[in-house]
Amino acid sequence: MPSMEAIAAPASAAAPPVTAASTGAPRARRPVAYVDSLTPHLFVPTAQRPVRAKVRQLRADTRVMPHSHPWAQVAISTTGVIQLTVDRGTYIVPPSRALWIPPGMEHAVTMVEDAEMRTLYFHQPRGRCGPAALGERTAPHGQAAWRQCRVLEASDLLRAVVREMPTTPDDGPAPDAATLLRERHMSALLCDELARAAPVRLGVDLPHDKRLRQLCEAVLADPTRHTTLEAWAQDTGASLRTVARLFRTELGSTFTQWRQQVILAKAVSLAAGRMPMGQIAAELGYSPSAFSAMVRKSVGQPPGQFLGQR
Repeated sequence: MPSMEAIAAPASAAAPPVTAASTGAPRARRPVAYVDSLTPHLFVPTAQRPVRAKVRQLRADTRVMPHSHPWAQVAISTTGVIQLTVDRGTYIVPPSRALWIPPGMEHAVTMVEDAEMRTLYFHQPRGRCGPAALGERTAPHGQAAWRQCRVLEASDLLRAVVREMPTTPDDGPAPDAATLLRERHMSALLCDELARAAPVRLGVDLPHDKRLRQLCEAVLADPTRHTTLEAWAQDTGASLRTVARLFRTELGSTFTQWRQQVILAKAVSLAAGRMPMGQIAAELGYSPSAFSAMVRKSVGQPPGQFLGQR
């Protein structure tokens, strides 16, 4: 299961958040457009070029099909919000955050809104994992957290260096010695910034059970449609007792605890579009004071800091 220090979002729903003020029908959106995994074979990281970068402009509701790599990856958007899906959850990544994906983990990417997606591929020496793994000596005790997805705060320096990384594919012009040296310096700085980045404590796990998965994806698509588990259970045809038991056994939480994490994930997505805090609270069914108290209790930060609206 994904770490609860990460932020997750809907597994298969690519729709933007639906407002609480709406009539209950989802906003009109373009059909989902499926694309391949964006030519990863042209950006393979190596010991000589340990960090490779690529960039692509993608429209809202574009979905990159599930795939995996033998190397680690960091996904970051310069503009717009992206969602990255793994087996037991998905992660929302606004421009203020970066998502670490360990080697070999299958994932799919969905654009919540038009986005410039930056992808970094990291060479991982055998038996090592994490941004510090490229150093000559790596402390093994620090690698465990990097063997799972992690959402990290993206500093201004990290975002600036990501934008400056060369993005020419291997079938393009060969880089000269000066370009390679500059890339190596920036790669070292990127790894250092990632190793220092604070993880974001916000997560939504997803179940394997088909009945509960259906319910969870419905909540993720529109968390304000119902407020009680009983109402959600009626949509799936399962009994309230069965669904409550599945939440405990599959996700290790109550529905109320799980739904609160969904609300926080939606708040991150809304905040990335520069929506005012009061409007975010209203969209999610809260008064401003109740929303502020919920965020502080959940993540230990004031809403402005947590949502990147400082």
